[in-house]
Amino acid sequence: MSTQQKNADVILIGAGIMSATLGALLKELVPDWEITVFERRAKAGEESSNEWNNAGTGHSSLCELNYTVERPDGSMEISKAIKVNEEFQISKQFWSYLVKSNLIENPRDFIAPVPHMSFVQGEEAVAFLKKRYKALSSHPLFLGMEFSDDPAKLAEWIPLMMKDRLVNEPIAATRIDSGTDVNFGALTRILFAHLHENNVNIRFQHHVKDMERTRDGLWELKVRNAEGTIERHRAKFVFIGGGGGSLHLLQKSGIPEGKGIGGFPVSGLFMVCRKPELASQHHAKVYGKAPVGAPPMSVPHLDTRVIDKEESLLFGPFAGFSPKFLKFGSVFDLITSVKPHNLVTMLAAGVKNAALTTYLIQQVLLSKEKRMDALREFVPNAKNEDWDLLMAGQRVQIIKDTAAGKGTLQFGTEVICAADGSIAALLGASPGASTAVSVMLEVLTRCFPEHISAWEPKLKEMIPSYGVSLLAHPEAMHDIHDSIVQPLGLTPEGGEQEIKTAIHP
Repeated sequence: MSTQQKNADVILIGAGIMSATLGALLKELVPDWEITVFERRAKAGEESSNEWNNAGTGHSSLCELNYTVERPDGSMEISKAIKVNEEFQISKQFWSYLVKSNLIENPRDFIAPVPHMSFVQGEEAVAFLKKRYKALSSHPLFLGMEFSDDPAKLAEWIPLMMKDRLVNEPIAATRIDSGTDVNFGALTRILFAHLHENNVNIRFQHHVKDMERTRDGLWELKVRNAEGTIERHRAKFVFIGGGGGSLHLLQKSGIPEGKGIGGFPVSGLFMVCRKPELASQHHAKVYGKAPVGAPPMSVPHLDTRVIDKEESLLFGPFAGFSPKFLKFGSVFDLITSVKPHNLVTMLAAGVKNAALTTYLIQQVLLSKEKRMDALREFVPNAKNEDWDLLMAGQRVQIIKDTAAGKGTLQFGTEVICAADGSIAALLGASPGASTAVSVMLEVLTRCFPEHISAWEPKLKEMIPSYGVSLLAHPEAMHDIHDSIVQPLGLTPEGGEQEIKTAIHP
C-alpha cells in the first residue's frame, strides 16, 4: 500500500557524515529549501561514520606514508600529500565557521589535538622517511614537523612503543603536533541535530527501494518506512550518500554515468585497548609502512582515540572480506551489484587483483596471536589480555575502466553526477570523511552551477580559502591558520609559537 506522494527540493539518502555535511552547507546557502533525509538505521552515523568503525584520523598526510612516493631519481613526490592536507583544511574551516556561528557548541565533543607520527624500521625505510621529511617540512601545511632517529628522543615521543624494544637496526620517526583525532560519529550526530532544529525532515528507519525519473524532470523515490508501508517522494535533486549502499542506488537510478562501475567490499578489524593505564602512556597517531602486497587502506597504525572524552588505543587495520557492502547489509550485496554493463569490468578486476584476494584470505585466517605479533612490532610488550578485537565498518572500493586498463581498483572517493546535475552519488573509501566538505563543495559546483556565483560570498565566509589552491598559493595558509586553531581549540602543546612565526614572518 502506498501513501500520498510528498515533495521536497532536495533528498539526501543516508545519514552519514557526507549527507550531514551537504545538508549543513545547503542550510547556510539556501535556508528556505525543503530538505528530506532517508536513513535505513534508527539513528545517524551508524555505518562508516561511526566512531568505532574508523580510526578517526583527520587525514592530512602528516603521518600517512602512502601519500608520498619516491620518484625513480630519488626525489619525493608530495603533490598528493598536499592535496589531501588541503582537503582536510577545508573541512576544518567549515567546522570552525559552525563553531563561531554557535551552530556547534563545543568542538571538543568531536575533535581533539593529537600528534601525528610516522615510524619506520630498517635502513631503507629510514632513508625514505628522511627524504619525506625534508620534502614536506618546508611547506606551510606541514610546518612544525620534526624528525629524529635517536632512540632516546623516540622514547620521549612514544614511550609505550619504545619500552622493552630491542633496537638492532636503524629506526626513525617524524612528529607534528598539529594532528587531530576526529569523532566523525559525534560530528555527524551534531550536524543532524542542527539540521533537525532547522526544519530538515529526517526520516530514520526509511529504506529507499527504488527511484526513477519522472516526465517533469523530478526524481521519484520509492521508500519503505518502519511500518512496512511504501511511500513515494519526489525531489528536484537527490544525493546518494549511503556509503557502501550507494552503488546499488546509483545503479537503480539508471543514469549512464553509473554504467560500467563495480564495487569490491573490504572489511576491517582493529585491536582495541581500553585500559587507562596503557592509554595514558601513548598520545599520538603513529603510522608505519604497509607490508609488501598490502592495499593502501591496510597501513598499520597505533592510534590514540578520544571518544566521549575518554582515551583508548586502536591498532590495525587488519583487512578482511565480507560480501556485504554495509556493516548492517546483506550477504547478497556483492553478487547483486554485478550487472551486464559491469560484468566484464568486474571479471577483469578479479584477474588483475588475484594477489589482493590472496592477501585478504590470509588476513581473514589470522589468529589473535598472529594479530598480536603484528601489534608487538609497535608495542613490544603488548599482552593478549589487554587487547580485544573490534569489527570496523565496511568499505567498498570502486572498480572501473581507466587509462590503466579494464577493471582497475580505485582507492579514494569519487563523485558520480548525472549530466544535468539532478542526482549525485558518492562512492569509495579513505580518506573519505576527512574530505567531506571538499567533496560536497564539488557536488555543489557540479550540480548547482547556476547558483554558485550567487553563493560565492557565503562560501568564502564559511571557507576562507574557497577558490584558492593551497598547492599553488601556500601563502594562503597565513589567512586560514587563525580561522581554524582557536575556534576548534586545536592549539597543540608546544611548537605553536614556532608555527605561527613561520606562517606570520
